[in-house]
Amino acid sequence: EPAKRNSKNRVAGTLETKPILSVTKEVYRRCLIDNVLPAIRAKWPQSDVISPIFIQQDNAKPHIDPMDVEFIEAATREGFDIRLSFQPPNSPDMNVLDLGYFRAIQSLQHQEAPNSIDELIFAVEKSFDELSSESLNNVFLTLQLCMLEVMKNCGGNNYKVPHIGKQRLIRDGNLPLQIGCDKELIDKIIHYLQA
Repeated sequence: EPAKRNSKNRVAGTLETKPILSVTKEVYRRCLIDNVLPAIRAKWPQSDVISPIFIQQDNAKPHIDPMDVEFIEAATREGFDIRLSFQPPNSPDMNVLDLGYFRAIQSLQHQEAPNSIDELIFAVEKSFDELSSESLNNVFLTLQLCMLEVMKNCGGNNYKVPHIGKQRLIRDGNLPLQIGCDKELIDKIIHYLQA
């Protein structure tokens, strides 16, 4: 919005970025529809448009229902199948954002040392752009490892986040695309859930 008065940093009328004081469902919906969905469409490989794309959100009050009509209408344009889902409650290790993505992007953002809202926005966007697909893949592999640990603990969270030496595996060309699960563990969990 335009600055109301002159200051040492800018003249009156200069456009300034102001923080949103309260993020509501409508603000969140508009951000998804106007910013997130177009960014996904721009970057998603056209050859893979038929596969569903999931946007996982946590359980914050402003987040919209996965069946929100306005979102669904916008998310299915141009042949895309983009869906919302909620993360399981009370499980930070099952939230890929908390597990590693925010940490990875935050470490890049802190290198910028922003002093204003505009500088912070620039630093976050720059960090997002510089975040390597290798880092993101590592976070998703860690998520899969945590899922296995939860299964081994019959749904419990009494475990340490497992490490498999991803950098060494990358150097050796042996980093898996996904983490496998033994049939015995699956059978154990099925038996546990049916008991």
